[in-house]
Amino acid sequence: MPQALAYLIGKVEKLETLLSATKSELPESDKWFNLQELCSYLPDKPARQTVYGWIGQKLIPYHKKGKKLQFLKSEIDAWLIGDKHKSVAELQADAAAFVANKKGGLK
Repeated sequence: MPQALAYLIGKVEKLETLLSATKSELPESDKWFNLQELCSYLPDKPARQTVYGWIGQKLIPYHKKGKKLQFLKSEIDAWLIGDKHKSVAELQADAAAFVANKKGGLK
């Protein structure tokens, strides 16, 4: 019996070391922000009321756990990148492609 207990304790200790090693290896992009941390992280440092407005309009990705709002860093980064506006050259290329693909051409 003592040998079996010692064996199990050894296995549990190995599992604990593996778990603590994997916790430190989590990528930075999987970090959770609360509202205050999000306001500090965003480039223009918006006020809390502004972020609440974005949440109400469903413009920003968020998660709600009970009464607590949480934001995933990877989703916020993707949201920031996704708000890119097209350059003049990109808009002209899109317009030329649209005209070229339109049946009958310009009228």
